[in-house]
Amino acid sequence: MNDQKLLRFKQHPILGLGLLVMILLCACNQTELPSQNELPIEHSTQDASKQTPTSQLPEQPAANPDDHTKPASVKTEFAANEDWPYFRGDARSTGVARTELPAELDVLWEHKVNQGAFEGTPAITGGKNKTVYLGDLDGSLFALNLDTGKVLWEYKVEIGFVTAPAVKDDQIYIGDIDGIFYCLDLKGELVWKHQTNAEINSSANFYGSNVLFGSQDTKLYALDKKTGKVAWELETADQVRCSATVVDNRAFVAGCDGGLHIIDLDTGKEVSSVDIQSPTGVTPAVMRDTVFVGTEQAGFFAIDWKTAKVKWTFAAEDGATIRSCPAVTNGYVVFGAQDRTVYALDPETGAELWSTTLKSSIDSSPVIVGERVFIAATDGRLYSIGLASGEILWEKQLNGGVIGSPAVAFGRLVVATDRGVVYCLGSKEQFPSAKSE
Repeated sequence: MNDQKLLRFKQHPILGLGLLVMILLCACNQTELPSQNELPIEHSTQDASKQTPTSQLPEQPAANPDDHTKPASVKTEFAANEDWPYFRGDARSTGVARTELPAELDVLWEHKVNQGAFEGTPAITGGKNKTVYLGDLDGSLFALNLDTGKVLWEYKVEIGFVTAPAVKDDQIYIGDIDGIFYCLDLKGELVWKHQTNAEINSSANFYGSNVLFGSQDTKLYALDKKTGKVAWELETADQVRCSATVVDNRAFVAGCDGGLHIIDLDTGKEVSSVDIQSPTGVTPAVMRDTVFVGTEQAGFFAIDWKTAKVKWTFAAEDGATIRSCPAVTNGYVVFGAQDRTVYALDPETGAELWSTTLKSSIDSSPVIVGERVFIAATDGRLYSIGLASGEILWEKQLNGGVIGSPAVAFGRLVVATDRGVVYCLGSKEQFPSAKSE
């Protein structure tokens, strides 16, 4: 075990035993975090006007394809569907934002939790008060005002959270390291909870009246959203760390057992599975008939989910481990790898379109926003990359490493670090009243 892992146990002694067991059981989400100094955000001077237009995902509303330097800097009204309610933005786990971002991002506010640490991805929802929901390793689920960063409420649990919350029908769903899955209302009051037998790394997804999530106890759970009553359970051969991706009445679960499981959500039965040759904790992304997923040791897979056949595979440089969930849109599937490289492949053929090397390894998952990719690295740098070219447009240094992923909604990007800092970035011209706590 490396020094960084030991330091984390010392800082969070209540987590020590549970996290030690998690690391020994499965390598799906191990992270090597280099030590670093307290560094402020630094703005690159690289010109973002070199971006090249690209088409959008057809299954959902497309982002405005206009020049990002103009409309995003003055827009003040946003549609309800520009939110980010799930770990990867939508039920298909595409990692594609439905809002715009300006060419340059300012720090609108930051919220620091003393001795806190975040490994999860925020959820962002609209309504009268646009809200950021995010759980930390010390046992708090926070609701922050998206405009100001002010804490609206805090819900405490005994141990902590490593996964992202999900929001559906005015309720918030999240599982903790103790294996307890919670349902809260929008005021932060407990509606119900359900005990599983091991840590929950999986974020929630939904089908009909059920909420879906996986657990390290090897099961995928379907619970009634309103009551928490078990609708069905599906047991696999090993831990389920990824989130379930949902298309029609099918769920796709990639497991530590080295299989991609295709599940009928009406019956709770497995329809078929595909051998992906290696454990993984990566949440699959789906576009049309294809599921995309990376693995610990066997590279990256594209699978036709209707035939349960592998369409193509791709190996990162030197067989590097992939723990970054893919983002997919027309013409591009993008993910990061432990070799410090961001890859963009042709989703139809698997041909490499470009690869860009960063300064540290990547556990965070990319978000596609119009013509750009936003991704963070374990050294705390946040990058903006041209989707068509792979060119780094700018990078910003955050205070702490990033294990979770950015969430993008309502003209803003929110990301949190393992030093307990939540950042909201956007345009100060667009949001002049925003200020840091």
